[in-house]
Amino acid sequence: MSNDISLSKDSGDTEDTEAGKDAGATARETLLEVRGLAKHFPVMGGFPIRRQIGAVKAVDGLDLSVRSGESFGLVGESGCGKSTTGRLITRLLEPTAGTIAYRGQDITHAGRKELAPVRSEIQMIFQDPYSSLNPRQTVGTIIRGPMEINGIDPPGGRDQRVRELLETVGLNPEHYNRFPHEFSGGQRQRIGVARALALEPRLIVADEPVSALDVSIQAQVVNLLQQVQRDLGIAFVFIAHDLAIVRHFSERIAVMYLGKIVEVGDRESIYVRPRHPYTHALLSAVPEVEPLWQTDGAAPRAEAKARIRLAGDVPSPVNPPSGCHFRTRCWKATEVCAEEEPPLVRLDGAAEGHLTACHHPEEPTVTGRKDVVLDPSLSALEDRSDRP
Repeated sequence: MSNDISLSKDSGDTEDTEAGKDAGATARETLLEVRGLAKHFPVMGGFPIRRQIGAVKAVDGLDLSVRSGESFGLVGESGCGKSTTGRLITRLLEPTAGTIAYRGQDITHAGRKELAPVRSEIQMIFQDPYSSLNPRQTVGTIIRGPMEINGIDPPGGRDQRVRELLETVGLNPEHYNRFPHEFSGGQRQRIGVARALALEPRLIVADEPVSALDVSIQAQVVNLLQQVQRDLGIAFVFIAHDLAIVRHFSERIAVMYLGKIVEVGDRESIYVRPRHPYTHALLSAVPEVEPLWQTDGAAPRAEAKARIRLAGDVPSPVNPPSGCHFRTRCWKATEVCAEEEPPLVRLDGAAEGHLTACHHPEEPTVTGRKDVVLDPSLSALEDRSDRP
C-alpha cells in the first residue's frame, strides 16, 4: 500500500531493529490497561420537565492495552468514538463503566488528589492547534504552565526549560515571548507538542494531531513525534483517520467501529493480513498514487485496485444495531450476526496478539479482494459515468 506523503525514515535502523522490537514487545511493562470501558452521554427531552430519554453510546465496552514505549494507533470513521476514548484515557471525561489502570493503579474514578501524580505522566496533544492554545498567553507562559501547576522547578529554571523544549520541537527559542497568532498551524502544533513534553510524561495521547495541517506539514509533525518517541521512550496512543500515517507511526493498531474495537494487531497483521470486513473496507479506500500507464507508455495497468463501497452511514450511537454493530453495512452478515455479538478473539492462523471480532472473517490477504459495491446509488453513478 502506497503512502501519499513523504515521511522520512531510517530504513536501515528500522529493518534491523524490527525483529528486536517484536521479540522484546512482550517484555515491556504494561503501562495502560483498559477493560470494558464505556461512555454514554445522556439525551434529554420532554417539556416542561426534562428527563433522560436515551443515551449516546460513544464508547461501549472497549478493551485495549498499551506497553511502555509503544506506539499504539487507533483508527476508524468519524463518530466511532476515537476522540472520546482519548479523553477517557486522560481522565478528561468520567467513564460510565469499565476500568482504566495506569501502571497497575486503578484511576477509573480517582479523585483530584489521587490523579495529581498521574496527571504529569499522561499528557495529550489536541487535534486543533488553533483552539488548544490560549491566545492571551505567550508561548513561554503556555509551556511553563504545567510546570507551575505541578510545582516542578527544573535545573536552570523553568524559562530555560521552556527554551530547551522549543528547540527540541524545532522552534526558535527566541520566540519565547510571542503569542500563538504569530505562528503558522504547523508551528502551533509543535507548541502543543512542547507543552505535552514539559512534564516528561510516560504516555501521550495524540488526538488526530495532524488532521488540521497541510500534507507537507503533516510529515514534519509526524517525524517530530517519532523522533521524540525514540529519544525519550514515550508511549503514544495515536488517533488518526489517515491510514498511511498510522501505518508509518504505530507498532500496533486497533480498528474501531461505533464505540467498539473490531480488530487489533501489529502493523503487518492489520495492513497485510486483515480479517475483519470493516478493516478490508478501510484499506480499500486508501488512495494509491500509481500511473495508469507503464513507463514505456505502451500498455495500461493490468488491474485497477478493487474497492469496497459501504452502503449508508454509520448507525446512530443512540440506538446501535443488535449483535455485531457492523452487520447493517456488511456483505457477509447472517442471522447469527444480529443475534450474537462476536467476541474479540484470536482466529486460526492469526499472529499472536492479532484479535478479530467477526463471525464470518475474511481471508488473511488483501491481494484477492473482490470489488464489492453495496450502495445501489453508487452503482447507478458508475453506470452513468461509463456512458459516452
